[in-house]
Amino acid sequence: MAISASTTGELLIDQSDNIVVITLNRPDRLNAISREMLQELSDKIVEADQDPDVRCIILTGAGKGFCAGLDLVDVSQGGIGSKSKKGSNRPRQLFNLRDAPITVMWNIDTPIVCALNGAAAGYGMDIALLCDIRIAAESSKMAAVTAKRAVVPESGGTWLLPRLIGWAKASELYYRGRVVLAPECLEIGLVNTVVPDDQLMDTAMEWARDIADNAPLAVQTTKRMMRMGLEQSYDTSVDQLMMHLSGMFASEDFEEGVQSFLERRKPKFTGR
Repeated sequence: MAISASTTGELLIDQSDNIVVITLNRPDRLNAISREMLQELSDKIVEADQDPDVRCIILTGAGKGFCAGLDLVDVSQGGIGSKSKKGSNRPRQLFNLRDAPITVMWNIDTPIVCALNGAAAGYGMDIALLCDIRIAAESSKMAAVTAKRAVVPESGGTWLLPRLIGWAKASELYYRGRVVLAPECLEIGLVNTVVPDDQLMDTAMEWARDIADNAPLAVQTTKRMMRMGLEQSYDTSVDQLMMHLSGMFASEDFEEGVQSFLERRKPKFTGR
């Protein structure tokens, strides 16, 4: 199977073997998220997750920025979360985040590697945090500046950041509205590694290939159980892991894993 191309041009889709690269493609706006990009990003992530041939997703941005957040121009012109043109509030209704990128990214089992090529702010910072792994270019930075805009990290940031770097450090970043450069991002655990700008995508692809070379069912189950384990007791988590393990013992990939170990060769997993 192959992931379909973007219909808006605001995303670039590149599939190579078992890896899909999704590039936010509004470089003139520092990849600020438009209404159209919101829906299409969700669609492409779901499409990649449902493709049995895809074992890893890389998310990055075109140009000098990763993502500047939600497009404030779009908001001011009647887009995301705005008032109507006459200034009156729209009719009150329940909002639905089921198909939003922030919900989709959290719930899928396919690993996502963020190739952080520039500034990530607001919504852009949140989607970077939602990735499983973050590889940062030396020129990249995280901008926790929502308080300077009279808004909040509405897209999961207040849940994610304290779990990633601790309550006190998350409080420092959010309350002070700090911009954190790549070296400090690495120091406090916001990113996994920092590489020269011209090595960013090569490094992201190398890590993605390492992931894709492993048994996909094992990787995806590990991700799911890590996610669920954040809200489970130890005993519940271990019990579920044992249930998953019994199914893996019956898989072709388990047989291949054992056989390749005995034959001292690299395994060739099929996902079955």
